[in-house]
Amino acid sequence: MASITLGGNPANTVGELPSTNTTAPSFKLTKSDLSEVSLSDYTGHKLVLNIFPSVDTGTCAKSVRQFNEEAAKLENTKILCISKDLPFAQARFCGAEGIENVDMLSDYKTGSFGKEYGVAFADSAFATLLSRCIVVIDQNGKIVHTEQVAETADEPNYKAALEALMNA
Repeated sequence: MASITLGGNPANTVGELPSTNTTAPSFKLTKSDLSEVSLSDYTGHKLVLNIFPSVDTGTCAKSVRQFNEEAAKLENTKILCISKDLPFAQARFCGAEGIENVDMLSDYKTGSFGKEYGVAFADSAFATLLSRCIVVIDQNGKIVHTEQVAETADEPNYKAALEALMNA
């Protein structure tokens, strides 16, 4: 389990992020139109998994905006913004913000993504929500970069994630 903080208070996740140089665990998530999508639907693409608690918080919204901007510049790359927000809230946010370059995906149905990737909060006020993490996966399905943000209110290291993409 990862020990992080939430507003300066200790918090833990249910596990650890998958290790780099390993095959990314499969997942099934829900898209804004309520259809299901899995990791295999992205075969052959480089992926950035932008994982966060809720698009209705400032830092989470900022990360979606930042990756939306960066995604327009990237070839053969998909940015997957993953939270437990309902797909309706994700669609509302994207519509209001003009977000078009990322895929918003929800783990609301089963929470299995948060458990499998070890990113769900095990305790704290955010128990069962997803902690702020980045996972970069190359076009062959191998994890090439991970980041568990130590303080949930802080932004991820966008530069490190994008550099990992370029080197993948």
